[in-house]
This record gives sequence, C-alpha cells and structure tokens, in this order.
Amino acid sequence: MTTHILAMGGGGFSMSPTGAPTNLDRYLLELSGKQAPLVCFAPTASADDPHYVNRFLLAYGTLGVRTMVLSLWQGGSAASVARLAEVDVLLVGGGHTVNLMALWDAHGVSGAVRERAARGDVVLAGVSAGGNCWYEGCITDSFGDFRAWRGGLGLVPGSFCPHFDGEPGRAPAYTDAVAAGDLPGGWAADDGAAVHYVDGVPAAFVAESPRQRVYRVLPSDLPTASGVLVEPREMTVL
Repeated sequence: MTTHILAMGGGGFSMSPTGAPTNLDRYLLELSGKQAPLVCFAPTASADDPHYVNRFLLAYGTLGVRTMVLSLWQGGSAASVARLAEVDVLLVGGGHTVNLMALWDAHGVSGAVRERAARGDVVLAGVSAGGNCWYEGCITDSFGDFRAWRGGLGLVPGSFCPHFDGEPGRAPAYTDAVAAGDLPGGWAADDGAAVHYVDGVPAAFVAESPRQRVYRVLPSDLPTASGVLVEPREMTVL
C-alpha cells in the first residue's frame, strides 16, 4: 500500500490569486487513485483561520471530492483526530510550523498521522509549514526571524525550506544552516514547486510553471562550495 508525500514550497489554492485550485491541487488528488477521495484539510498552523478553511472548501468543492476539516483550536478535537484513520488525502495548510507541531503532539495528531502513513494508501501533502512538517527539520519564521528548527514528524529524512524564491532572506538562512550543520541536508522548493515522495523516496519534482524549481541542498567540503551545494532538479511541469 503506497504512501505518497507531496511537500510544496508554495502554490496550490492557498496562493492562487482567485483562490481556485491549481494543478498542484489536482496532482495530489490524482495520486489518491480515488474517484471521490476524502480530503482532510488541516489548518492548524494558521490557528484554524476560518477564512483559510472557507477558501479550501470553496476550492476543493469544485473538484468532486469529499471534504473534512481537522479542527483543534475550538475544542472537540477528538472526533476530528479519530477520523484521520479514514482519510485518503491529508492536506496541511501554511502558517506557524512550531505551533503546528506543538498542537499536533498535544492532541495526538502526530501519532495518528504516523499510523495512517504506516498503513499506506494515502496522500500526505502540505504547503509551507505543511511541507515542513514531514521532515526532521526546517527553516521557519515561527519565532519572527528565519531560524533553523529541528522538529517535524520525520516521515522523510533531512530538512526542508519552502518559499525558496518567494521570501528575501529565507534562501540564505537555509543554505547557511545546512553549511553550519544546524540542519541536515535536504530540499528547497520555490513557490509552486514540490517534492513528491513514494514510500519515503523522492520520485518526482513537480511545478505549476517552468520557472519554479526544487533544489537539493547538501553540506560540502569542496573549497568552491562555501560549505554547501545547491543543485537544481529536473522538473515536471504540471
């Protein structure tokens, strides 16, 4: 039973100018292999922002899927967490990565997601903080400035940097952190680009447009590398 993980640097309905679903949204639904998959949106990192939830419901309501929302901030979380066992797609929204993981740990979501991933036949996806959460560490602005932070579910090894091209200062913060050993090597994704894992192995690098890329970022001892190698991947444009 296959477990897919789609770690998005940005893009999807969250960053669509009109709130409409994009090809990244359609791609992750196709990975489910279901005609009408149950898609759970987790807006935890945005404090369950009702406007964000409404954007999800409007966007995915046009795609012929069944929808649910994982609600943690207003109480009554037990039913939402229990229903994670049924989902075909878990889509995690952007926001504060550190708060996301703290609440997931406190409410038992982390364990439930690990169990769902182990069973397979599921798509785990997310944008920004929702991409960071699958890794062992990331660059986050949860504390205000850009910082290296070791946390996340660790379902895939290494670290992640979303918005690699989208926010000044984020890219150098990430490459410096990898060069210094503050983060393990990993992946950086532009807005609109994503790493697609199949059973924990990178299988494809996809993007909404030809300008958007994913980069492998690794520490290096080469004298010309300034401590880090940044290697663009061959992309598939959706």
